[in-house]
Amino acid sequence: MAASAAADKQANDIVIIDIGEVFVITDYFVICSGQTNRQVQTIADNIEEKLREHKVKKLRLEGDRQGSWILLDFGAVVVHIFTQEQREYYQLERLWSDVPHRKWEVG
Repeated sequence: MAASAAADKQANDIVIIDIGEVFVITDYFVICSGQTNRQVQTIADNIEEKLREHKVKKLRLEGDRQGSWILLDFGAVVVHIFTQEQREYYQLERLWSDVPHRKWEVG
C-alpha cells in the first residue's frame, strides 16, 4: 500500500516552460499530468506540502470541482496539473511553443 500511495503522488510527463522573458507575471510554468482526478488532487497536495516544508507560500489555487485540472501559483512558478484529457484540450505546451521547454527527468 505504501508504494501505491507514493506512486499516486508522482506526476507524469513533467515539462518546465521558461516564460519569464515573455510573461511578466511569473518566470516558469510547470506542467504535469495525473492519471485520474483523484491523482491530480494528490499531486497538488504533495507539491503544496513539499514547498511548505521549504517555506514557499502558495499565492493562489485554481481548479475545477472534479479535479481534472489544478493550478498552483507560487509567484515565480505556476504549476499546472491536468488529467491527460484536459492537458490535451488546453495544449499549454503548444501555446507557449516559442519559449524554452525542458523535460523533468526523475533521477
